[in-house]
Amino acid sequence: MATGKVLSFGELLLRISPDGEGQWLAENKLPFFVGGAELNVATALALWGVPSAYLTALPQNFVSEQLMGYLQERQIDTGPVVLQGDRIGLYYLPKGKDLKNAGVIYDRAGSAYAALTPSTLDWDAVFQGVSQFHFSAICPAINQNVADVCAEALQAAAARNIFISLDLNYRAKLWQYGKDPVAVMPTLAASCDLIMGNIWAANKMLGMPLHEDLVDNPEDKEKLLRHATLSSEAILKEFPNCQTVAFTFRFDHGAKGIRYFTTLYTQGKLHVSQEYVVDQILDKVGSGDCFMAGLLYGFYHEHSPQQTLEFATAAAFKKLFILSDATTSTVAEIEETIKAYAN
Repeated sequence: MATGKVLSFGELLLRISPDGEGQWLAENKLPFFVGGAELNVATALALWGVPSAYLTALPQNFVSEQLMGYLQERQIDTGPVVLQGDRIGLYYLPKGKDLKNAGVIYDRAGSAYAALTPSTLDWDAVFQGVSQFHFSAICPAINQNVADVCAEALQAAAARNIFISLDLNYRAKLWQYGKDPVAVMPTLAASCDLIMGNIWAANKMLGMPLHEDLVDNPEDKEKLLRHATLSSEAILKEFPNCQTVAFTFRFDHGAKGIRYFTTLYTQGKLHVSQEYVVDQILDKVGSGDCFMAGLLYGFYHEHSPQQTLEFATAAAFKKLFILSDATTSTVAEIEETIKAYAN
């Protein structure tokens, strides 16, 4: 088992989820959720007993104090948090939709996190006692300064032999500062030991080939798995430091359900999870973050690739039935899900 903390770096966001019919106006109730992709990872790891720390930036006010208290209650180390700036980022997402939905509205410009600048963080202090560092492609999508902070963090982490993981989260409504993801992400990915995403994000953000003939039919699993192998091998060839690539495949099933499976490629072999199919889910937000956390949980405990993948996949699947940004499922509950859905 690994020792040390897993440090997640990203922006804490408050999600506001009005219902699609406008009932929140009549009831004067607007649901708020504490989230942010990297915080969702940190929250899951802490819940599962992995030492978890979080690096973000928040304004110095009573709301930030309440938020940090909330995280500390969940056993997340908030020591690295930078207190600066004036506001906390928000986003609006219609109830039940996911973050790839066109209905998402960001209200995060000018946030404390967006005001981060390079050469201002004490990386010796930040990485004290840290064995794994996690960030996502959302971080460098904010602006050039935050992208530069990411590069600085990766350089500092690599110099300390810290394991680095990257989630290729693509948000079309970000990346508004004149650079395409493919002009920024490959340089950052070069430092990473574990890269997670999907084959479409690998194309959009890392420039990996997208074979249209292999993705034209979501029902053709054999073709999708072939593409997963090709994309994974291409990533490992392009980024020699990377040892493991994981992909998720989530498709609509019927009117309200999903079909879900994942892959993990390492040491020349593609591992495939069991497949989950369900007719109705509750909340799509955060399932990918939960998958990422599950991978890190497996790496932390030095589980086998297949064991790591099955845990991460079951954790992500269970998140689809939880109305919050981060999971509340315990390790035992996730392991029960693996058994219950075993092929």
